[in-house]
Amino acid sequence: MAENRHDQLGLSDEQVLDMYRTMLLARKIDERMWLLNRSGKIPFVISCQGQEAAQVGASYALDREKDYVAPYYRDMGVVLSFGMTAQDLMLSGFAKAEDPNSGGRQMPGHFGQKKNRIITGSSPVTTQVPHAVGFALASKMQQKDFVTLTTLGEGSSNQGDFHEALNFAGVHKLPVITMVENNKYAISVPVEKQIACEKVSDRAQGYGMPGYTVDGNDPLAVYEAVKEAADRARNGEGPTLIETVSYRLTAHSSDDDDRTYREREEVEEAKKKDSLITFKAYLQEVGVLTEEKEQQLEEELKKLINDATDYAENAPYAEPESALKYVYAAKE
Repeated sequence: MAENRHDQLGLSDEQVLDMYRTMLLARKIDERMWLLNRSGKIPFVISCQGQEAAQVGASYALDREKDYVAPYYRDMGVVLSFGMTAQDLMLSGFAKAEDPNSGGRQMPGHFGQKKNRIITGSSPVTTQVPHAVGFALASKMQQKDFVTLTTLGEGSSNQGDFHEALNFAGVHKLPVITMVENNKYAISVPVEKQIACEKVSDRAQGYGMPGYTVDGNDPLAVYEAVKEAADRARNGEGPTLIETVSYRLTAHSSDDDDRTYREREEVEEAKKKDSLITFKAYLQEVGVLTEEKEQQLEEELKKLINDATDYAENAPYAEPESALKYVYAAKE
């Protein structure tokens, strides 16, 4: 029997199985979206594949009944953990009127859902980081007990918004966790051409906060780092910068051809460390995931995604005149 790491972290068998389920659900929704895109049914996919462990591990370390999250466009694992459904995400993919993110107005990946405390994202990268810091400032000013998590890619960590937000959070000791999901590529630019320092987390020192780099393919390692950061934030000890290192298993988006800038051998090698494989193996070794449970899970998720796809595909589009809603102030 393998070492039971989740027990040491205070996680039950049911909790880690649920983490795996959410990771698997994110992967399977993503895979379905690629099929729908390639068959001409949905216009765009920006993928989470390869980053599910970091997204779900971080989310489960928070209080998903009161904490806020400001996700970036790949964060399907985060928003599913916080309460979005497969149907919600499919409605977004098909750009239907019932899409909870924007009513079909924005591209997929522009997450936002007030009831689940998912802060609405915008198209320019990194704008969610100052927003998250603003929520954390509100938490401190109102003496509330919530923590805010914001995520971004390592390419985004080179934007001015990142510096300004983390500097402000550090100065004011705000309860915010910034998690950089380093997937090795900012579209076509490899990480060694993006940053001169060894790790993104090295930058934390300049902002007066702790910085950690963890294995982004290990949901338990990410859980541990984010849990510690959340505890610090709630204790008034301020912000944390966490870097999770994984690999983007797909092209940047459905409009990108990654064969032009990376070798197939590199991608195939990275697939061997895929968290869906390694975490499944861990759960099997510690006796949490049996063949029977795995079969049940596969059948459950297949039905869930089929139903979500059918519902979203047949749902109505928004009325054309609704495009003017929430744009102009209307005189009574």
